Amino acid sequence: MVYKSKYPDIDIPGVGVYQYGTSNRNGISDDKVILIDGITEKKMTFGELKSNSKKLAAGLQTIGFKRGDVLMICSHNQLFINILLFFIHLGGIVFPSNPWYKVDELAVQLIDSKTSIIFAHPDYLSTVVKAAEKANISKSKIFLFEEREIDGFKPYCSLISDHEIEPVSYTPEEARTTIAFLCYSSGTVGKPKGVEITHTNIVANVEQIATVDDSGKDDTFIGVLPFFHIYGLTNLGFLTVLIGGSTVIIPKFDIKNFCYCIQKYKISYVHVVPPIVVALAKYPDIKYYDISSLRMILSAAAPLGKESSEEFYKILQIPIKQGYGSVGGLLPNVEAKIVPVEGLELGPNEGEICVRGPNLMKGYLNNDEATKASFDEDGFFYTGDIARVDDNENFFIVDRVKELIKYTGYQVAPAELEAILLTHPAIADAAVVGCYSKQSLTEFPTAYIVTKPGHQQTKVLKSDIQNYISDKVAPHKQLRGGIYFIGEIPKNPAGKILRKDLREKLRKEFVDPPDKR
Repeated sequence: MVYKSKYPDIDIPGVGVYQYGTSNRNGISDDKVILIDGITEKKMTFGELKSNSKKLAAGLQTIGFKRGDVLMICSHNQLFINILLFFIHLGGIVFPSNPWYKVDELAVQLIDSKTSIIFAHPDYLSTVVKAAEKANISKSKIFLFEEREIDGFKPYCSLISDHEIEPVSYTPEEARTTIAFLCYSSGTVGKPKGVEITHTNIVANVEQIATVDDSGKDDTFIGVLPFFHIYGLTNLGFLTVLIGGSTVIIPKFDIKNFCYCIQKYKISYVHVVPPIVVALAKYPDIKYYDISSLRMILSAAAPLGKESSEEFYKILQIPIKQGYGSVGGLLPNVEAKIVPVEGLELGPNEGEICVRGPNLMKGYLNNDEATKASFDEDGFFYTGDIARVDDNENFFIVDRVKELIKYTGYQVAPAELEAILLTHPAIADAAVVGCYSKQSLTEFPTAYIVTKPGHQQTKVLKSDIQNYISDKVAPHKQLRGGIYFIGEIPKNPAGKILRKDLREKLRKEFVDPPDKR
């Protein structure tokens, strides 16, 4: 059965990202401040964003950058990234990279993407230079997010011309097929793949969100999500500009600065990942900040358990929208179906959710095999998410297909156990993975635990946590693989647990107990 959105289909403008993002649908003036650096307090108006983008594009043209070339950004969030996001009106492709990648990881992606120019923050210059050398990219093609020259590397502002050039125009067909962004997958399961995002993909997704979302030009957002991740790129890089809101940009999540910015700038709408929700709910000093301006929080990219959501609302009385978990209905122009998963015994109306719509990627760069395997014959994309749908056609994301633990024929969802563990008074963070037992010939659910300050990592605490879980879940969900203490749960910048890292760690540490079936 194919499920359709309850919303009527909307018209998707057949234009490029720059034209769409600066179309000023809510009629804000060029003098309106739309970007604020939460650290330096520097500001950028709507008019400055447009003008600087055109001037930078003109400068890039003088050094040979042309339509179809790839420009890589290697930086944490900062004010000037938005200029780069809009420079694609020159016809180039923006590759926003993960600034925390190591040399070899970055070099592989530079080669795969055929990057020709790099804009880097000085903090990551050493890594970028070494990676660029491996990719045979000249040092003269590396520019800095800095106002001065460092070690012979020129600042990006040296490229800003004194004249502007108008954006490349696209026909609807060109917008649909031309790549605007190259965002590499997180690599939580395997090797990161280059995801080809077209102009229409971005335009459609922003238009879909804007149609159903209640945010507007009077809202102020906080930009803590990394702009190299599609969640931050879409919602903070483009949606807020389109609707004419203001965004306070901060380089990374620091709970004190986060709360300070909410208070100082009267933040009204926040896009976050679950670890931030948990941190806010557990932050004892939050009572000293005036966060009364906050009217909505949207949590996505990873599971947020019911218990954590309820705990947050009980303490702060701020509603949370879910982008992962109980996600509601489909966006306009989106279709979905639930398909069986080989080897899994799932409930009624439960299976892998497959979706189709104008917001879906074009494919994987230089990987036709992976692209073909990701879509069925009708163009539906295999999301890799296990979901169920109720009688009202509301969808509930349960877990990832490849993350489910198989215990003697039963399926165990790590997200469910993690949500419960996070309600334990001694636990600051938790992750659950499966480890294969040669003794019992099955996978055992196993937990990695980060304790709160003041709680000793003892056998007594392990036993208490085991009992805590045992009282709340069915027998097949028990932590039969044991509990391991860890200083920090490895996660990517989007808040997703790097389970493959934990599984590798567990393979070295796991003590296979006697048959516990």
